[in-house]
Amino acid sequence: MLADVGPLRRSAAFRRLWVGTTISSIGGSLTNFAVILQIYRLTHSSFAVGALGLAQVVPLLAVGLLAGSLTDAFDRRRLTLVTGTLMSLVPAVLAGQAFAGLHVVWLLYGLVAVQSAVGAIDWPARAALVPSLVPAHERTAALALTRFSFQLVLVVGPALAGVIAAAPHLGLPVCYLADAVSYLAALYGISRLPALPPQRAARPGLRAAAEGARFIRRSQPLAGAFLADLNATLFGLPVALFPAINQARFGGSPRTLGLFMAAIGAGGLVSAGLSGPLRHLVRPGRAMLIAVAIWGAAFAGFALARPLWLTLTLLAAAGAADVFTVVFRGAILQNVTPEPLRGRVMAADYVVGAGGAQLGNLEAGTLAALTTPAISALTGGLATVAGAMILAVALPGFYRYRWTGDADGPRTPDQENPENVVSDGEPG
Repeated sequence: MLADVGPLRRSAAFRRLWVGTTISSIGGSLTNFAVILQIYRLTHSSFAVGALGLAQVVPLLAVGLLAGSLTDAFDRRRLTLVTGTLMSLVPAVLAGQAFAGLHVVWLLYGLVAVQSAVGAIDWPARAALVPSLVPAHERTAALALTRFSFQLVLVVGPALAGVIAAAPHLGLPVCYLADAVSYLAALYGISRLPALPPQRAARPGLRAAAEGARFIRRSQPLAGAFLADLNATLFGLPVALFPAINQARFGGSPRTLGLFMAAIGAGGLVSAGLSGPLRHLVRPGRAMLIAVAIWGAAFAGFALARPLWLTLTLLAAAGAADVFTVVFRGAILQNVTPEPLRGRVMAADYVVGAGGAQLGNLEAGTLAALTTPAISALTGGLATVAGAMILAVALPGFYRYRWTGDADGPRTPDQENPENVVSDGEPG
């Protein structure tokens, strides 16, 4: 039942990457919390908080898909060292504006946009490192451990950020400063990796990006995984509504707001810690759609919940479902994608995951401004459930996709021809 920690024991390179990324991600969650709270304090508007999504998604879309061709063209270790260094400068500037007492909302949007653009290069390159550091039969376990790290960050980061933000002698500037310092851990872990040049260098540019897009379009398992994730994040991730709902129901304390975000991480941490059975998974598409439906239903319940304990329980249930969604999607990507295209597919994964989440924040904040935050969260959750049902019918090759064992185990006909699957175990 427990998570398989074999990749951490047997691969020192993966262990250093995992530890460094975990520490820097905790710092990143401090900045995410602080920016949301600072903008809400300056504007008292859920729409303004949701507009953070627009500030992030525009550079993400402009850079993201082309970033994959960079990942497939250059040494991934050197690329992540450069991007990690650039990303550490953003929270340093955020700390400076907070210490200076500036009240300039457009500056916050601009800094978030810069970080989003650099992150669109950094994340695919970093994700593409993992298959080179662990053997094929341990990739599902490595993905589960990566998700465990993410959920740990969701628990520790927001809770710690809430305490720091509420402390009279600390506050938001210290959140930003801690993030800038935390990048040192990630840069150390990456610097100790071996050189990872591309197996078959692709000339970066639009043609290489289009090649990756064509591969995704032809593969129902890949296309279905991306659409299922987009459905979940676009409609069922109302983080932009958290400050307003916290203000209306629980008085607006930063500590309570931190519990909102930490509850999602706590639920995910439990499910990630019990991810051992996932190594036996044979139908990831079907399982992913079920997890997406649970995710949406939990947020619909959150919209209606009044007691704090029920609110946090429903957010934890959403976090638990999210872990399975991400691991299933990642397993499909790792098993279906050939190595020369891995960077471009990972870039598309990042664009869909991060871009969908930011568009979802914009959608949730806009609808909340037109109606109420509760109505926005409720309709988004119900739309997510409906979307999962539609995808099950519209993409049978994704819903019925299956494999036997891990990536280096016996391959089913579905794996040999993933783009043409039309029925159980039979190639189209």
